[in-house]
Amino acid sequence: MMRTLFLAALTTGLAACQHTPDLVRPITAATASADATGSLGLVGDAADVTRTTTGGTLLMGGGTDVDAAMRWMLAKAGGGDVVVLRATGTDAYNSYLYGLGSVNSVETLLLNSRTLANDPEVEAKIRGAEAVFIAGGDQANYVNYWKDTKVEEALNYLRNTKQVPIGGTSAGCAIMGATYFSAINGTITSAAALTNPYNSLLTLGRNDFLSQPNLTNTITDTHFNNPDRRGRLLAFLARMSKDYGVVPRGIGVDEQTAVCVEPNGTAKVFGTGTAFFLQQNGSSYTPERCVSGSSLDWYRNKQAVRVYKVVGTSTGTGTYNVSTWSGGTGGSSQYYYASYGTLGVSY
Repeated sequence: MMRTLFLAALTTGLAACQHTPDLVRPITAATASADATGSLGLVGDAADVTRTTTGGTLLMGGGTDVDAAMRWMLAKAGGGDVVVLRATGTDAYNSYLYGLGSVNSVETLLLNSRTLANDPEVEAKIRGAEAVFIAGGDQANYVNYWKDTKVEEALNYLRNTKQVPIGGTSAGCAIMGATYFSAINGTITSAAALTNPYNSLLTLGRNDFLSQPNLTNTITDTHFNNPDRRGRLLAFLARMSKDYGVVPRGIGVDEQTAVCVEPNGTAKVFGTGTAFFLQQNGSSYTPERCVSGSSLDWYRNKQAVRVYKVVGTSTGTGTYNVSTWSGGTGGSSQYYYASYGTLGVSY
């Protein structure tokens, strides 16, 4: 009887969450409140299991979730327990993910305070997971609630010691890089970022939150099919070059698109959109002007930043290596540059 009820709920849940999974849905009676550990509920077997896992990083660009990429992550969980983390929203991912792959359970934790993020039971639930997925929302919440807490420690333990796959979409993807746009003062447009790369809205964190293999000196951005995201990612890279003295890298991901990074650094692109892999075009190609109060000038003969574009497919045939930052297959190349605060593209 319980299995019959569950299957009926599963059918309803799948229809609901395959269309707008990273939006806040109306809260139903079944998900009206979280328990003392932030749990919005669990589907599957509540008994903890231990399974052999394979590490990996899933970077999803928002919008409708990419089933093939989710299956990639779930396969690496080895049939274990999946935990979904979020700071707003419902348990809609539970039935969706449980229906996609052979896993023991899926549980959603709504962690909207530092008190919850430092709760030992919450930490234990995360450390016991064989896969973690971070939902969309507002990355400022994740920074404010989870940074420098037991949640941060547990996530870094999972990815770097236990070798568990971790993924995120939209805001959940935005915090994956070693450098990240925190949005703690609000979001920023490309026009504002290029006009003044030290605008108070352009807030970056570096090496102080999540630690993902192959994403050193790398920042991510999502909803990249919106052209307004591209100029601001260029401004993020300019700041990284100027402030940190590194050769900066960026990954921009369209909606309905996902970048799945294998342990060896091979990034497979799934979905219907495009993934963009950006890298400063050599150590000497630093911005000509990146100062507070002035527009960004990063020209370098229209070749300041190399861009490799990979269109997603249902099987992830297009790739790029984010360990070597070379060796792309099935993509095309271009350059981004900024001339007096205006984004340019050359070939």
